[in-house]
Amino acid sequence: MDRQSSVPNDATSRRGSPLAVGGSRSLSNAAAPSRSASTPRFVGVIVYGLGANRHIARPFNLQSTEVAELVRVALAPGRAHPTSQCVAISLKLLRRQSPGLKLVVSYADSGQGHRGVIYQATNWIFLGGSEQSYIKVLGKIEHPRSLYDRYGRNGQSIPWLRQNVDPRADRVPMPPKWKYVMPLTKPLRRKLEPLAQPYPRGRSETSDTPGFQPGEDGATPIRPLHPSDG
Repeated sequence: MDRQSSVPNDATSRRGSPLAVGGSRSLSNAAAPSRSASTPRFVGVIVYGLGANRHIARPFNLQSTEVAELVRVALAPGRAHPTSQCVAISLKLLRRQSPGLKLVVSYADSGQGHRGVIYQATNWIFLGGSEQSYIKVLGKIEHPRSLYDRYGRNGQSIPWLRQNVDPRADRVPMPPKWKYVMPLTKPLRRKLEPLAQPYPRGRSETSDTPGFQPGEDGATPIRPLHPSDG
């Protein structure tokens, strides 16, 4: 897995576009047991992207090219280092490869019991949670943005959906997402630290990989990969 060096500058790029580290050789060696040249296997990938939210930089008065989102964390089991350390290594690689970046944003899904322990372990700033509602249409719970993409502006209107798509369409309250940020410059950290809230506490998580809600921003948890997975 070679280091990805392309930085997309197209503002219309979607979540998951490779911004920096997508399983570089340095990260792979640190994140999981070394692989034998005769038996190549997946060891891990950490992906940063532009995110699905095109206004992700607006709350911080930054340009869209100055903010990245931690999109996906997938690490094979049996590695010597915890996920939090692997993420910390990836951030160092990200800084080195994309010096114009000033901030990384990511989310933890409280509905899946995640509190963002990997962020807490690596000194991210916690900005609190955001209440949100999804929409249930044709028996499927979807993010309003997905319905907007499919039906246009009317896709977020319950009366329109009930009349034209599903008479049972309705809003579904969802647990909040916890928002974390990692400033990549000292001035920005000093600016954001006064906004920090106490880290959320609670029951132990079953994984230190952050949660993800369909159609929304946030690092996507991947089930552990085993040799039988290819």
